[in-house]
Amino acid sequence: MRTYKLTLEYEGTRYSGWQPQLNSRTVGGEVIRAAESFFERPVELMGAGRTDAGVHAIGQVAHLKFPRWGSSPAALRNRIERLRPWEILQGLNDQLSADINLLLVEEAPAHFHARHDAVARSYRYRISTRRTAFEKRLVWWVRDRLAVERMEEAASRLVGRHDFRHFSEADPRRPDQSTIVQIETATLRREEHLLLFEVTASHFLWKMVRRLTGALVEVGRGTASVEELVALLSGPGTAKGVQLDPARVTAPPSGLFLDRVHYREAPPPNSGPGSGRGGFKPSAERERRRWPAPR
Repeated sequence: MRTYKLTLEYEGTRYSGWQPQLNSRTVGGEVIRAAESFFERPVELMGAGRTDAGVHAIGQVAHLKFPRWGSSPAALRNRIERLRPWEILQGLNDQLSADINLLLVEEAPAHFHARHDAVARSYRYRISTRRTAFEKRLVWWVRDRLAVERMEEAASRLVGRHDFRHFSEADPRRPDQSTIVQIETATLRREEHLLLFEVTASHFLWKMVRRLTGALVEVGRGTASVEELVALLSGPGTAKGVQLDPARVTAPPSGLFLDRVHYREAPPPNSGPGSGRGGFKPSAERERRRWPAPR
């Protein structure tokens, strides 16, 4: 039975995060519901990143697999096995609400795992420096004047291997998780009225990007220094004498996006031109989707 790699975007405002939950509406739960309706049988779904409630995605990745067939009718199995990626993409999108959208469906090796096979993840946080009529749910509006140059310097100091215990919250699902993270890139740049904090690492701790963003804003406000932020990256005992409290200044989820999940390049099986069995992407999405110019 085939394994499929799904790439999707979503606005997380109305959802309790990605991870399926029994009593809450989640993005992953909605994708499972759509897939089981379309395929008319149970499916297994795993996302590359467990985005929290209210967090969005431009390039979330998930794998979709099927449990053992058991006594399923042969006609159903034959129908599913004849489906082409573009038919699956259209069929699932027809079942999903407008704030969840599949961008790409690809056949993947049977052993492909969206989370375990990922080698890095990139997040983007969008800060608005003015009130906006159109993007309230997709930004954090900071009213104070910000010293962008100091924020840029602070962001650049995040690159490297550091202890982010002061910039994360303990995850009860992973009590023994290390707080050491290697950040590959971290930048802050301006696009008209937007400040974009973009960061890439092999993995991220719970609330880590939101707390880093909140700390950067405090540096921009002048209520914290670059040196204070850097001091908190050195592990236990480094908070002594530092007034900056990342937990208190955690940025809201509205501006946070899972931007991209990185994998080692490997062509999907039978994905040659015209095969009908490789990846399918709508023509408007053939170039990697980027944000339009700010309004």
